[in-house]
Formats: sequence, structure tokens, C-alpha cells
Amino acid sequence: MLEPSKSGQVKSDDSSGMDEFGYAQTLDRSIGKFASFAAGVSYISILTGVFQLFYFGFSMAGPAYAWSWPLVFAGQLMVALCFAELAGRYPVAGSVYNWAKRLSSGTSAWLAGWLLLLSSIVALGSVALALQLTLPQIWSGFQLVGDGTGQYDFAVNGVLLASIMIGISTLINAFGVKLMTKINSIGVFVELAAAVLLILALGWHVVRGPEVLFDTAGFGEEHPLGFFGVFLIGAMASGYVMYGFDTASSLGEETKDPKRTAPKAILRAVTASFVLGGLILLGGLLAAPDLNDPKVGAADGGLQYIVLSVLGGPFGKAFLVCIVVAVVVCTLAVHAAAIRMMFAMARDNNLPFSRQLSKVDPVRKTPTVAAIVIGVIAVIPLIVNVSQPAIFTILSSISIVLIYLSYLLVTVPMLRRRLVKKWPLPDDGSEAGFSLGKWGLLVNVLAVLWGGAMTLNLIWPRPEIYNSVPPFEWYLQWGGVIFVGTVVIGGALLYRLRIRHRTGVLAEHAAAAVVPQEVPDGDFEPQRVS
Repeated sequence: MLEPSKSGQVKSDDSSGMDEFGYAQTLDRSIGKFASFAAGVSYISILTGVFQLFYFGFSMAGPAYAWSWPLVFAGQLMVALCFAELAGRYPVAGSVYNWAKRLSSGTSAWLAGWLLLLSSIVALGSVALALQLTLPQIWSGFQLVGDGTGQYDFAVNGVLLASIMIGISTLINAFGVKLMTKINSIGVFVELAAAVLLILALGWHVVRGPEVLFDTAGFGEEHPLGFFGVFLIGAMASGYVMYGFDTASSLGEETKDPKRTAPKAILRAVTASFVLGGLILLGGLLAAPDLNDPKVGAADGGLQYIVLSVLGGPFGKAFLVCIVVAVVVCTLAVHAAAIRMMFAMARDNNLPFSRQLSKVDPVRKTPTVAAIVIGVIAVIPLIVNVSQPAIFTILSSISIVLIYLSYLLVTVPMLRRRLVKKWPLPDDGSEAGFSLGKWGLLVNVLAVLWGGAMTLNLIWPRPEIYNSVPPFEWYLQWGGVIFVGTVVIGGALLYRLRIRHRTGVLAEHAAAAVVPQEVPDGDFEPQRVS
């Protein structure tokens, strides 16, 4: 049955609500409130990120780098609030891409999706690499390549473990969202419980007071900007962790009552991660037996080394096992988010081989082809960088720069529309699940300022990030700028010269009655493609 909405548009009587966005419901809507929250938490994954990059932040700026954690949270909370408002109205797969599509031009929207898709694929590999930082410390047998003392033992073994993990993730995600979310929810429960127990255990073994957080420990004495200069570098360790909260909305098409569930899941995920991650970071610094121990700031030591030193073999290793669980579910969540982005762009015919990439398995109701393609592509940058011992920071840096840029392609046009009084939208018959109200403009301004500043800080061609080990070459130091510039310019040309001429919802994914969408800048017009 067709009925008019309050705006006079004709919609089909589709109980899934997807007709509102011009799509048919083809995915399995089975995700509940906790599973939605768990998706956001597992993507952020404090036990993965904090443990993976503690050594880097500490080695750059010492214990005072911990102040970057609340700083990053404050900035990312502004972005999360903007996203929650969008998720309350558009809980659609490929969240950032679909939000940008309704806020700006087709070119900007395609770039937002393109950058986030690439970043998710690179992030998938960098997250899986975190196994190398933990598994060999649990049992030396996990060092499958050499004994860890060879020049490339660490990097090659990390690539091998990561490739195995990505293979497992591909199988689980291809099987269906129910299996993925069930494993993910169990893993997140284990991660949260372990985080609380770890905080209590570290708190029990505190050996110094919080004044250590104000001790610059001589860091930055040789830097032109002093401690502030090295603090900006160390802050990346926190910036690398607190993102991906939009995953809860990217799974919106598979979530029950998504307009209310997704915004709450986004905000709860980023807040819970801040509180628990911050307390783990604080507890580790206060309980470490000796902060002058070189292992504290070493890639094969770090927070894992502190936990083993403080809690002893059996208990310490039990917590490291929980970290491995966190890495596994984080890999699953990153993979799932990348799949939804690829699917969302492909069903709009906005990618090469769109018909194949948007194919949904009729039984499992999940984009199986996209799951396999992403798994295969994610292994490629690992193999290419296998001889680079600094692979962790390089891959993390590039993927996070792309994510912050894609976020800006949402928050900037959102701010522009606020300034011309075109956001929030007037009541058009679709109930919004979350609103910032009178605080919207201030929050949006802060989100844009934060995103711009953090993007600049991340992409700055510092040798400490992009060329920290020999050989020292200018093109390696500028590698982040070159790579990001290439994918942005190349992506824009690909869309403008080729893809935009064929864009339109594929027939098998189109709603019975396609609802016309507002086209702000006139170069994205949803249409059915037979």
C-alpha cells in the first residue's frame, strides 16, 4: 500500500522504514541494543588501542602524554554528538557516506565514503597487527618467524598473524551478521569485564602518586617546540584509539528501532571507552614498577610489559588473553563496518563492479562478496610493508588521517547547513531519534575545529611517525601526505570523470517507490538503475 507522508511524498508501506531512504530492506534486521553498543565499543576497543599504542605515546612524551586522552575525548565527543543527531534521522549502512550524501554534493559524499572505505581496509590490517604485540608475550611459540631478534622477525611474524586473523574475520562476517554480533557481544562483555578487573588490580598495586602525570621527564628538551612538540606527537596514540563510534549507525539497517538505538549506542560507546581506557592508562602509569625501564617505551614491551610485571605470570597473562579477545572482536567490527560502506556505495552503483559487491546472500542476508573482497585487499598493504619494522605506526597514521578527513566531509557541510538555517531539518514526517537543540551550532563548530586540527597534526610529515627507522628518505617522511593526496585527488577524478555518470540505486536494492531526496549541490540524484 502507498500512502502520502506529511511532506506530500509517496512512500510504500514498508515496516522496515528503509523506503524512507529509497532502498529495499535486504539485510537482516536482528541487532539489539547491547549488540549495537557493542559494535561501537569493539571498533574503538580500548584494550586493543591503549595496549597497542601506549608504548608509542610514552616513548614520545613520557607519562604526561596521558593528558592527551581527555583532550582527544573532548574533541571526539563533539563529533560523536553531531553523528548521533544524524544517526537519529539516517540510520543507514555506510553511515558517513549516506550522511554526506544528504548534507553536501555528490562529489563530497562519494569522497567521504571512499576515504572511510580505504581507511577501514587499512585499519583492518593495522588492528590485526596488534596480535604481534601481545601473543608472543603470552607464549613464545606465537613467534612463528625467527626468535624475534632478527631485523624483520617482528614485522614478518606480525603480518603472518594478522593475515590469519583477517582470514577468520572474513569467514565470520561472510557467514552472517547474527554470528558476527553474537561473537562480538560476547567478546565486548569479556573486554569490559577484564577492563574493570584490570583497573582494580592496577589500583591495588599503585606505587606512586598522580604527580607523575605532571612530570615531563626531560622529554622535548631537544625539540624546537619543547614538550608541546613531543606532546603533539604522543597525542596520536590517543587519537588512534577513539574513533569508529559511527559503526553503531553503519549497522543501522540491521538494528531494531535504529533511530533511537544508534544515537545512544554512539554516545555510550565513546563515553564508556573514555572512562575505562583512561583509568587503565592512569593505573598502568601509577603501578609500573619502574617508568625508566626501557621496555616501557618499547614496541615489544609497553603496557603489556607493565601488566606482566605488576600482576605476575598467571594473572598477567590472563589479562593479556583478554586483550587478544579484544583484538579479535575489534577486527570483526572494523571488517563489518568496511563491508557496510562498500555495500552502501555499491548499491548506489558508485563503485566498480557494483552489482557484484552489493550482492546480498539470500539465506544469510549479508554482503558476502564484499566481505571476501575486503579481507583479501586488507592483506595487501601488510605484505607490501612486511620489511618495514615501523609498520604499526605507519599504517595506523595513514588510516586515521583518512578517517578524520571523512568525518570532516560530514561535519563541515553540516555546519554550513546550520549557518544557512537548513539544519536541523523541519518536520518532514520522519521522526528524529536525537537532537542537539540549541547547542547544535556550538557543538558543530567545535567538531569542525577539532577535526581540522587533528587532521593537520596526524598528517604532518614528522620523521618520528613516517620514517622512524632507516633508510631515511624524504619520500618516506612525506609518505603520508603523498598517499593521502593521491587517494583524494585520484578518487575525486575517478568520480567526476567516470562514476558520477552512472550513479543511481541498483534495481534490486531500490524501494518499491523511490522517494526523491534533496540534492543540495545538484550532482547526486538517486535513480533506479535496471
